[in-house]
Amino acid sequence: MKQALNSLFTYLTANWYEKLRFLFVAIILSNTIIIFEDYWWEETIAIGHYTLYAAAAIELFLPQKSRFLKFFLKIAAAIWITTRLVEMNWIIATPERWQEWIWWLQAHMMQLNPFIWISIALLLLHNLFGLWTTTRIRMFGLVGASILVLTIADSFTPIWLWDEVAMVVFIGLLWLVVSHLSRLQREHPRSWKELIEYPLQLIVPIALVLSVLMIVGLNMPSLSPILQDPYTIWRESKGETVKVFLGDKGTDAQSPSSSGNASSGYSRNDEKLGGGFQFDYSPMMTVSTSHRSYWRGESKAEYTGDGWIEGKAEQDVEAATRIAKETALLSLDEPPAAGTTEISQIVTMIRKDVYPILFAAAPVTKLNWIDDEEAVLPTGLVWEPSSGELRLLNWSMKNRKYPQTYSVTSSVPVLDEVKLRESKAGWSDQAEASRNKYYLQLPDSLPDRVKQLAKQVTADATNDYDRAKLLETYLRLTYNYNNLPDESRLTGTTTDFVDKFLFELREGYCDYFSTSMAVMARSLGLPTRWVKGFAPGVLPASDFGPPGEFMDPSINPNGSGTYTVRNSDAHSWVEIYFEGFGWIPFEATSGFSFPYTIAEEEVAPLPEIDEGESDPATVEKTESSSNAKLWIWLSISLLVAVAAVWAFIRRDKLVFTWRKLRHGSYTANDRIVLETNKLLRVCKKRGMERQEHETLREAVFRWSQNQKRLRDDFRVVLDGFEQAKYSPAMATTEDADRFVVRVKSLIDQLR
Repeated sequence: MKQALNSLFTYLTANWYEKLRFLFVAIILSNTIIIFEDYWWEETIAIGHYTLYAAAAIELFLPQKSRFLKFFLKIAAAIWITTRLVEMNWIIATPERWQEWIWWLQAHMMQLNPFIWISIALLLLHNLFGLWTTTRIRMFGLVGASILVLTIADSFTPIWLWDEVAMVVFIGLLWLVVSHLSRLQREHPRSWKELIEYPLQLIVPIALVLSVLMIVGLNMPSLSPILQDPYTIWRESKGETVKVFLGDKGTDAQSPSSSGNASSGYSRNDEKLGGGFQFDYSPMMTVSTSHRSYWRGESKAEYTGDGWIEGKAEQDVEAATRIAKETALLSLDEPPAAGTTEISQIVTMIRKDVYPILFAAAPVTKLNWIDDEEAVLPTGLVWEPSSGELRLLNWSMKNRKYPQTYSVTSSVPVLDEVKLRESKAGWSDQAEASRNKYYLQLPDSLPDRVKQLAKQVTADATNDYDRAKLLETYLRLTYNYNNLPDESRLTGTTTDFVDKFLFELREGYCDYFSTSMAVMARSLGLPTRWVKGFAPGVLPASDFGPPGEFMDPSINPNGSGTYTVRNSDAHSWVEIYFEGFGWIPFEATSGFSFPYTIAEEEVAPLPEIDEGESDPATVEKTESSSNAKLWIWLSISLLVAVAAVWAFIRRDKLVFTWRKLRHGSYTANDRIVLETNKLLRVCKKRGMERQEHETLREAVFRWSQNQKRLRDDFRVVLDGFEQAKYSPAMATTEDADRFVVRVKSLIDQLR
């Protein structure tokens, strides 16, 4: 038993440094691929981690010489891991013919795409770096490159990567220690044997020092940098600004003010608009939805000249009603004339902030559940039908009780522009018009030139909908989007926010555009309310393409999926009431586009195709061609596999044949001279350069003064070289082979 354990220990510790090198490379690559966390699916990240660690385990427990077998097992492990983590749709029916087996294999292999290619790419990188990092310079190169990639991604993206950076630094330090121990074992075997007789005294101090460094590094408090990086200094010297990433990585977003710039996010106070903001790209929530939409929050009805405050609808607490689970919410309007599109959404909050409202596509028609499908709805949540908002009561806000996840259903009006042009903005019923007259409110201080501009822009319109569209188009095309508008353009001759934007500033962000459209529309008699919430956000990398807001509508026409909504997606727009349709949103901000649900046009039916008229010969020819291609690829794959197995079995003979072909024109003496010249080139790179006046013996003697441990090896090589170069005796092939091994050993020691 003891002998078996000793044999196992000897087996596992053979070439221990090479095995640990592959383990270190796997850990570094595993931490580095986290930079793709927001671009790859969770399954892809998991497959990458498991594949790398499986490859490291294979390197640890298999002999170092079985390189081909190791790589074959790594590929097999990658395929097995991928099939386990990807949702495979297994075909239960057993194929009977070889063509069916090919189809069966192809159907399953297609489901591994693109995961298996990422796994294979990671395996190739693991093998490449594992075989490449044989020197300290290369080791530092890999560790440094990984740290550089992680720190750049940490600085210029919203991903928090400090833990990964700390882990790579820790592995780099551990790798350096292991490298020193390996060198000690190679150059001073007697000292190494004495050292490993006391393993605890060797391991404990190393583990203690590295653990203290790791713990201190991960628990250091976050401090603001005293010095700016060169890139920021250079940009700011040109009068430009650098986007910063706050939120989860810094201070919370604040409401914009004219006194300074804040970070983007859902504003809490809209009484005084203006100023600028820095983009905050930290995630705020995810929305799994059947249709792409804007996620509506609060609306404001009273414009003061400086900003927006709650109007009568927002302050009418008595009109608010309690909510019953999965029960249709009260609506004050008739169903839209062009119909509605039902949108199902599940909202999951990422930030821990508390908002006064639940976000959803508008208008909301049903609240399905909050936090748990089986749980009862919490108190402190009411429905305000006049403003179309799911609001939290004040006590719930103060106690910071905001739902972590909730499900709502919305019925969005279908946009039919033909019918909208026939409709009138407002209410034909006088009582309704009187009750909602605050949607036409404007301050007495509003300059007349704002009203005159609205009339001028809409002079050619013949209906209310076209008036609204002309205002929207004018603002989008005339003014520029800028999150940091240049307030030095303001002359101080006007105090009205809209007047400043339209005639002096002429640039700004969504609050400037939306407020201006709301005020101009009201001046034309169009009942309007100002709305704030969030733009749709972005979908993850998927079959629809890279992460982004837009995609090919033919691939995903409804824009369904799970959107990541960030603080930088905070937005504002306007809604105008049209009789027979309800509140219709308008997007006046340059560079933005509202995802309307458009009325479908009638499409002429496609001509029917008589399947019976298909040419059997053509079908049979197509199937035969497809089967022939499959047979060719199967044959090629089989031949490659057989050739690989044969090469592995006859590897020794192949190596001998290669050497014979490579050195067939050289004698054994010539090979010895060539290997000596190769050694001299390596010595030159290590600073041991042979002077012009020196003989090789003199140079070797001088080098041996500084490299005493290599004196004997140098002497053997020198003797072999001089005998091959100057002696008439011919060395044998075995002598040349032994000389090559000696030179290779000497080169390894020089590294």
